Amino acid sequence: MKDRNGPVVGIVPAAGRGVRLGEPLPKAFVELDGRTMLERSVEAMLASAVVDQVVIVAPPELAATSAAELVGEAFADRVRVVAGGAERADSVRAGLAAAPGARFVLVHDAARALTPPELFVRVVDALRAGCDAVIPVLPVADTIKSVDADGVVTGTPDRSTLRAVQTPQGFDVELLARANRDAADATDDAGLVERLGEQVATVAGDPLAFKITTPLDLVLARAVLASGLCTEKEM
Repeated sequence: MKDRNGPVVGIVPAAGRGVRLGEPLPKAFVELDGRTMLERSVEAMLASAVVDQVVIVAPPELAATSAAELVGEAFADRVRVVAGGAERADSVRAGLAAAPGARFVLVHDAARALTPPELFVRVVDALRAGCDAVIPVLPVADTIKSVDADGVVTGTPDRSTLRAVQTPQGFDVELLARANRDAADATDDAGLVERLGEQVATVAGDPLAFKITTPLDLVLARAVLASGLCTEKEM
């Protein structure tokens, strides 16, 4: 069995524009209660105490910005900023290239800005225990329909076998590099690993790790913060 020790590096692809959010800034740099989604995500990663370093993959025009400017002084010495690519897969490859010496990597969406530190711990624990690919998931609450190109229902999958996938997604670094080699763009890194025929394990996700994609999601995130469900200690 391969050695399960070694550094864990977080990769945060933050080069996307987030058009659906309807904000003038790239999505990762939109503020929630005075702090950007990116800052909250990086802080949660490092506050988990299971992530050694974080690579922020930023829009090219922000790649020269210091880590301290992006996430504050407290964690700046453990954060590196590099330029992202045109597609998300390009940004993940850039993040991998900036993480030499990593044993495991966690790919995390900055838009899941309220993710609690405990979720990072669960993913890393599973990696250390022997899994090479781990994703957090939640049961699907809604009934799901499959439809054809005309919008006609073709089936109703058994939702007991379905899961909604979140991040951080954790990987053996060599496996993720192999999965991303010459890969087309993908919204889900675990999907690239699946194409290799490799097994992907799951751990329990967290409702707070929802993705802030639309204006309604932004309203929800701000309401959650205002309610005190996410304490400043957690976030």
